[in-house]
Amino acid sequence: MESELSEPTYITLDDNLWGEILEATNGAAGPCFQCGVCTATCPWGIVREEDFTVRTLLRRAQIGSLEKVESLWLCTACAQCEASCPRGVPIAEVIRGLRYLLWKRRHVLPDLPTTLWSLYWNNNPWGQPPSQRTQWMGDLEVPLFDADRHEILLYIGCTPSFDRRAQNIARSLVKVLKASGVSFGILGEGEPCCGESALDLGHRPYFEELANKAVAVFYQNQVKKIVTISPHCYDVMQNEYPDDAEFEVHHYTQYLASLLQNNLLSFQNPLNHKVTYQDPCFLGRRNNEYDAPREVINSVPGISLLEMDRSGPETLCCGGGGGRMWMETPIGERFSDVRVREAASTSAEILVTSCPFCITCFEDSIKAESLNGLKVLDVAELAALALEELT
Repeated sequence: MESELSEPTYITLDDNLWGEILEATNGAAGPCFQCGVCTATCPWGIVREEDFTVRTLLRRAQIGSLEKVESLWLCTACAQCEASCPRGVPIAEVIRGLRYLLWKRRHVLPDLPTTLWSLYWNNNPWGQPPSQRTQWMGDLEVPLFDADRHEILLYIGCTPSFDRRAQNIARSLVKVLKASGVSFGILGEGEPCCGESALDLGHRPYFEELANKAVAVFYQNQVKKIVTISPHCYDVMQNEYPDDAEFEVHHYTQYLASLLQNNLLSFQNPLNHKVTYQDPCFLGRRNNEYDAPREVINSVPGISLLEMDRSGPETLCCGGGGGRMWMETPIGERFSDVRVREAASTSAEILVTSCPFCITCFEDSIKAESLNGLKVLDVAELAALALEELT
């Protein structure tokens, strides 16, 4: 009987390419022994019949093979695979390195160069004029940072500066900080981009250029303590900026939690809502911060926090990380659609998170899934709402 097996696929290996891949990924794929846990835990397996084969990408990195594959651009850097990897392989770093090699060969998705050009010309990935960086303030009065007068620099970041929905997060946080009496300022139009988008899209050399520029701005302004709104900004400043950067950085939920612990901030009036909380990947799995946001939420009287089955380290990614905010995700393949259904199943009225990307993804999915009884708020918005109820 004639065999029905398909013709074998051959891979031609190139020693020069192997060396280039080894250098771009720092050899990080080496310890991988192809157990497949990464592929099994990747959230793409929830929404696609054909899984995102992380194991295959790692194997190609080991043997020195590079293809113009869609898979390299699917990764959201959520770190679910890394949390499960028995060998501790920094998988997102490997994928970033492989992406950079595609940048060098000009084999990237069509819209991605536009994002990097916007970083270059506009100091933001949103394609918005730099002169509009402070329009998020509206009628709020927020002082420019002065090292002699202010304890912290409130780093707004690109998304809360230019995305209309996320602008309300920034305004809400300003109101909460003012209520606590803490001294803070912003850099206004002089605020640099943190460079996170360039890093997650795989262009590390350009990210390093942006990071060095940001550090120089912070140094010139004698900044010693930074509070960020986005976990993505927090992550790169905490983990990717030069080791000799002379400032400490906190995500705003960490800072608010410390204010609550020191009795510098309190909420007296109950809101009486059932809420559930989404752990942003870049705050939770990537930086092991799960408690601070919940401390802030639970400090609001009347709030009932209902956890989803997958929470904490097992949280399902919203789909916006890893540069995916700047790529199109087909209907039916959005993690956020699954996540808002999980949130609704808890009977919560409000899905609370602490990341602007999560806010965008979830609000789009709530509309797509027609979940009219579910609202999305950031932790800062919930806190500001509690303060407004006092007036």
